[in-house]
Amino acid sequence: MITDPIYLDNNATTKVAPEVIQKMLPFLETFYGNPSSMHTFGGQVGLDIKKARQNVADLFNVSSDEILFTSCGTESDSSAVLSALKVLPDRKHIITTVVEHPAIKSLFENLKLKGYHVSFVPVDSKGRLDMDFFEENLSEDTALVSIMWANNETGTIFPIKELAEKTKAKGAIFHTDAVQAVGKIDTNLQDVPVDMLSLSGHKLHAPKGVGALFVRKNTPFHPFLLGGHQEHGRRAGTENAASIIALGKACELAKENMEKEQKEVKRLRDKLEKSIIANIPHCFVNGDTEHRLPNTSSISFEYIEGEAILLLMDQFKICASSGSACTSGSLEPSHVLMAMGIPYEAAHGTVRFSLSIYNTEEEIDFVIEKMPGIIQRLRDMSPFWKG
Repeated sequence: MITDPIYLDNNATTKVAPEVIQKMLPFLETFYGNPSSMHTFGGQVGLDIKKARQNVADLFNVSSDEILFTSCGTESDSSAVLSALKVLPDRKHIITTVVEHPAIKSLFENLKLKGYHVSFVPVDSKGRLDMDFFEENLSEDTALVSIMWANNETGTIFPIKELAEKTKAKGAIFHTDAVQAVGKIDTNLQDVPVDMLSLSGHKLHAPKGVGALFVRKNTPFHPFLLGGHQEHGRRAGTENAASIIALGKACELAKENMEKEQKEVKRLRDKLEKSIIANIPHCFVNGDTEHRLPNTSSISFEYIEGEAILLLMDQFKICASSGSACTSGSLEPSHVLMAMGIPYEAAHGTVRFSLSIYNTEEEIDFVIEKMPGIIQRLRDMSPFWKG
């Protein structure tokens, strides 16, 4: 019998892994010294931060001195974007996509107001990038291209290696917001020539309030936060030691659990998705089902609203999302689904299920059992339902 909440909203945030909590606690309770201190009590914390930096680097197969710690994915994104514009001041063109997370989308819209020419790469009905548009707009005036590795709502994976190679050929800087991809798919940066990459701890079973930014060696970088000498002068501020060490452990676990993520989590996701599609009429999956994250399923249910679905699911302690957590509260459908050309009515009735290694077969069976009744109950009350 299931008594705890069934958590299927891992693209919004994740449970902190028990091993991560145990790794973190001593640095809250006992080893609380400032890692910049001259004395041994603080200096020993600095050694643990060094180990954590190596753990993060190992997940990407890069050097530890290419990793700097931040407070979150949003800070990492802003640091990367604003640095690129500082180091290439004569170039006034930047490129991103119409389906980016608000951390990038809002920043680029603000930069547009400040005089930058912004090209927003469109997507097709599966959420795939218009590569012809990208190539036609990439030019010698382009300072930066920032494109997410995988979409947070549909899970669609973008061809980052190809995008980065084409960007580098024009002498521009390439950044990817890999917040949703890290720990779920291979992100070996020896094979993919990105200049900068953002990640966020709370998306891979570390605490909220910690992130990291990969800056490839020899990539010119201008700090976002100025002040002290921390992070080799690239990000000022006393280190959030306990959370940094927690992030290091989470990255170590992510590397160990990659196969489970790609096989077992995917199997449970596919089981849930196929059952919903088979047993509930007038619903469909959004995104590129051939190239997407193994944990993500975005399903549109026609003739009803996603918020109402979530409220009824909540009565059974089933947690999911109607889209990105950062846009919840808005009555408008997701900008991602709108960009894909999903009909307004169907986009309004979309639920995003995002699983993790902590989900069980029993949980998925429970959701499969309850979803048809939830959808039918709402459709029976809908003036648009004619079934």
